[in-house]
Amino acid sequence: MNKKIIIFLVVIAAIGAAVYVFPFLFQRQIVPSKPGFKRGTVRVVAAENFYGDIARQLGGAHVSVISILSDPNVDPHEYESDVQDGIEIANAGIVIENGLQYDTWMDKLLSASPNPRRIVITAGNVSPRLLPENPHVWYGIDNIGAIAKAIAAALEKADPADKQVFENNLAVFEGSLAPIRQKMNEIKAKYAGTPVALTETIDLYQTRTMGLDVLTPFDYEKAVAEGNDPPARSISVTDRQVSGRQVKVLIYNSQTVTPITTNLQNAARKNSIPVVPVSETMPRGVTYQKWMLNELNALEQALAQATGR
Repeated sequence: MNKKIIIFLVVIAAIGAAVYVFPFLFQRQIVPSKPGFKRGTVRVVAAENFYGDIARQLGGAHVSVISILSDPNVDPHEYESDVQDGIEIANAGIVIENGLQYDTWMDKLLSASPNPRRIVITAGNVSPRLLPENPHVWYGIDNIGAIAKAIAAALEKADPADKQVFENNLAVFEGSLAPIRQKMNEIKAKYAGTPVALTETIDLYQTRTMGLDVLTPFDYEKAVAEGNDPPARSISVTDRQVSGRQVKVLIYNSQTVTPITTNLQNAARKNSIPVVPVSETMPRGVTYQKWMLNELNALEQALAQATGR
């Protein structure tokens, strides 16, 4: 039997056992006392840690949050869920997933433990700005504001008594996005039209907003984002853009590394083109806001170095 099928059957069996042993967990969104979780808090499970971070900022002391994807050294495209993930999903009052075919394993876990009282937020469904064939909606500043509102609304539904707390925290969060918008506007004002290269689609939500001119063929970016080798023609075009110094900066996804993208990074450094890493998973020890600002500051410095402005 296929290994993935065996793993999936084990997950379903474990969830079934959990439902039999702990049926009361499915009757409430306010979870009881349990090691690692506070009594009376809303239990939130986020597929990705940046959504978990936002839920934690909005919920404060009234939520307990588990983020499944939290290791910035792991390629999210290669993640396979396990039994523990299934149990966490089964016991959650609120679940946050990205959707848009990014974390399809979440849909399987949700369908394995149906619960009409559970609130499921799919970020891709509430994001106002979607780019074609690009699931990385959390890199869009307008999207993240809409996602935060959806999380706050879910918290209010799960815990109406603390509605005012969630509304206040949402206002604080929305205000904290202002420095990110300001930094993007500053980069746009100074560097709009500057040619850059991307190893994949993750940064398109920001580079397009800032008016940077992405020269890399889209089929190259899309193939790398999906874990495939780009078409030979697009590899040749991208390599020429770097070797010919047609681009000023190379932005690469530090979590999706292949021999092709590594060769491109090496070529960029050989030609004195600044290389700026970005990641799909939020690094440890920072908030979503700090993560985005750190990457934008690094990009700004690279553009200044490359253009002399």
